[in-house]
This record gives sequence, C-alpha cells and structure tokens, in this order.
Amino acid sequence: MNGHTEHYLHISTLILKWLADKPEDINKMINIVKWTKLNNGRLFIIGLGGSAGNASHAVNDFRKLCNVEAYTPTDNISELTARANDEGLNTIFTGWLKVSQLNDKDCLFILSVGGGNVEKHVSMAIVEAINLAKQRKAKIIGIVGRDGGYTGQYADACVIIPDPDAALVTPHTEGMQALIWHLMASSPLLQENKTKW
Repeated sequence: MNGHTEHYLHISTLILKWLADKPEDINKMINIVKWTKLNNGRLFIIGLGGSAGNASHAVNDFRKLCNVEAYTPTDNISELTARANDEGLNTIFTGWLKVSQLNDKDCLFILSVGGGNVEKHVSMAIVEAINLAKQRKAKIIGIVGRDGGYTGQYADACVIIPDPDAALVTPHTEGMQALIWHLMASSPLLQENKTKW
C-alpha cells in the first residue's frame, strides 16, 4: 500500500512523543523491578501471542543485564500445552505461578495488547494471573495497548500505549513493549552488566 511506511513511522513518532512527555509510569515500573530485586523477589513476565515472544526476550535481558531473577511460563511449551489441554487455557499462567510459589516479594509483568478483558472473555489467562497476583500481594506492572484492559485497572504501574490508528494497535503496542523493556533493562537503576556491543 502506497504511503504505509510513512504512515506507520508517523504514528510511531506520535507514540514516542507521547511516551517522552509522560515518563512517570515507566520510571515507576523501573522502581518496582528494583524493589523486587532488592527484596530477593522474582520477575514473572507473561504475554500471549507476539507478547509471549517479547516476554521470552525480556527475561533474557533482565537476567543477563540486570541480574534480576526473571522467568516466563511461555518458555516451557510442554507445561503450557499440558495445562491448556488438561485444565483449560485460563490456567496456563496461574498453575505455573502457583508451583513457583508466587508471593509478595515477586512482581508480575504483563505484556499484552488488550491487557485482558473479563466482559469480552479475551486473554483470560492474563486476567486469572492478575487475580492470583492480587491474592498473593505480588506487585503488578504492565505494558499494554488499547484502554489497558484488566491490567490497566489493577496494575501498580502500567504504561498504556496510545493508538492513534486503531488498525495498527497490535504492531505498535508490541513494538513499544520491546522499546520500553529495553529502556528499563538499560536503566542505571537496574543494569549491572554491560552489553557486548
């Protein structure tokens, strides 16, 4: 489509400008991850679809660069699919987090386009994980799009990526997830180890 590249980059520029003007939520998330680390807590990063791939990459960065004990259930496809098959899709994260003994020193980090939606019954695995985190008094942070969904309602800190073009909400949200977690992992408050390049 003629003009798509220019339009996509223009929307990206608008989003970046908005983020640059409102850094408070990102800074709050950095401080929560720092608190988690100082209290010997763990960072559990969850996402579905493309956000699951982002979760895996983010785990690597927080572990390798920041010495944060971080995990994502989606790195264990055998357990994930066994839980989906035997217990239903809604439990794929909660079952895993219960075995990991999620507690009040830990932080649940949500990466999602919609953030979970009870009324529309979308991303209910994320909704159930948030409910478990709330029960166990774990911190909750997130990078989400649209209106923030369930994550936006219940997170201790959450960046809601604006969507100037609703048709591009998924690629822009997932792209900005990567930008923001890289920003976080390279923060002087968190990063302890240098990158190779």
